[in-house]
Amino acid sequence: MALLIINLDKVIGTAQAWRDTFKAQIPDLPIRIWPDVGEAKDIEYLAFMHPDFDQLPAFPNLKAMFSRSAGVEGIVEHPKVPKVPLGKVEPPGGDPMMTEYVVMHVLRFHRDMPAYQAAQAKREWRRVPIIRPDQRRVGFLGFGMMAKAPALVLQSLGFNVSAWVRSPRPAAVVPTFHGRDQLPAFLGQTDIAVCLLPLTPETEGIFCARTFAMMPRGAMLVNVGRGRHVVDKDLIAALDSGQLSYAALDALWPEPLPPENPLWLHPKVTVMPHVARRPTVAQLVTEVAANIRSLKAGGRLLQEVDVTRGY
Repeated sequence: MALLIINLDKVIGTAQAWRDTFKAQIPDLPIRIWPDVGEAKDIEYLAFMHPDFDQLPAFPNLKAMFSRSAGVEGIVEHPKVPKVPLGKVEPPGGDPMMTEYVVMHVLRFHRDMPAYQAAQAKREWRRVPIIRPDQRRVGFLGFGMMAKAPALVLQSLGFNVSAWVRSPRPAAVVPTFHGRDQLPAFLGQTDIAVCLLPLTPETEGIFCARTFAMMPRGAMLVNVGRGRHVVDKDLIAALDSGQLSYAALDALWPEPLPPENPLWLHPKVTVMPHVARRPTVAQLVTEVAANIRSLKAGGRLLQEVDVTRGY
């Protein structure tokens, strides 16, 4: 039985790096690299990024799939997706790159760096009151593995940190709001919103004129979720009116962002080309190997996607 890698070798590492790293962790697992499938009946596992299910053969002995894609909406919605468990491949304690990225943008906005850079361009010696961390409220939309680590770092720096999630949870390390009914109260006490939500029908367009109006005047947005979480025209209107001060966007729609899109040159927007994090071959193989061992021991995938929820 074998594992088939699809597209991962095109964006992270090389085919040989994937083979060598798997050999070091699961020596008896043959690794095949798409399109070299061999016998389809031999494939027990798929590990992929942006697979084209229309091009894949049927795998009669498939047991599980592992996705490195930023979101899974295009996978779970595909009519030809195999009916086997789908797991996300993420480090259980979050990714240090994501933590540093979120903290970087929150600190940039907190210390008003865009305004200082604009002042420097005009040779203006800008001295204004400085807001302390305990006067700044940071709110995370989505509080999974990727959000918890930066939230704790910011909390350790003295920021007031809270989170908003889909449904009620046990007591968390930060105050937590849940559900649509509590979204206005959450946004109303959020100075810097950090979006790490999955993309679902309920979260698409969640940052729009209606929700921007719920936020304190001068609030800021850091989006490291999905591009379609943000309604671009509403964001620009909120920035132009002063309802929002700044936005940092690592996820956009579409990607790459077309040259004519007004977000590129907006003075209050930081556009980043989806670079918040780049996992290594070793990180991903370690997580896939842990999942395979769990399955072989009679357990479940460690981070199984709930296809009914879309994440």
